[in-house]
Amino acid sequence: MTSKRVVPAEEAWGPSTTTDYSVCFVVNGVKHRLMLDARVTLLDALREHLHLTGTKKGCDHGQCGACTVLINGRRINSCLTLAVMHEGDEVVTIEGLGSPAALHPLQAAFVERDGFQCGYCTPGQICSAVGMLAEVKAGWPSHVTTDVATPEITLTDAEIRERMSGNICRCAAYPNIVAAIRDVAGGTRR
Repeated sequence: MTSKRVVPAEEAWGPSTTTDYSVCFVVNGVKHRLMLDARVTLLDALREHLHLTGTKKGCDHGQCGACTVLINGRRINSCLTLAVMHEGDEVVTIEGLGSPAALHPLQAAFVERDGFQCGYCTPGQICSAVGMLAEVKAGWPSHVTTDVATPEITLTDAEIRERMSGNICRCAAYPNIVAAIRDVAGGTRR
């Protein structure tokens, strides 16, 4: 009778060659210094190290947008970026946009317009919408902008849908999401 010996991972693969790195960034107005493996994504740093679980892990491949956060005011899929790349950056998650007692206007509009069903994608949708509205205000054209030279972009439903196309809602609450964003933008339906 032979016994199988379980080989510890360190013996099989050799000693770990990873090194933790210090990174300091501001999350929702609070400065944090973390020691992280260089391979830790910003999403995992937020969820597992800072316990900010409002940002959701959906596909973990940058395809669904559930993990969208704002970095220095710009939206980004936090599953596609490494935490150590954000030294000194200002990160805003859904928890930093508002509170149950004082909702961000987009949070309130999503509630008012019933812009969610299961709610899993909602934090990413709202963070993305905040970033998207800032892009429109800055005059950044999208793929469907009819006049890319104009400094003022008319935020049509087509513009909203195109600009939010990186955020997937499996419940297909898209009409209400667009309506909520349109309400906050003060735009008119087209």
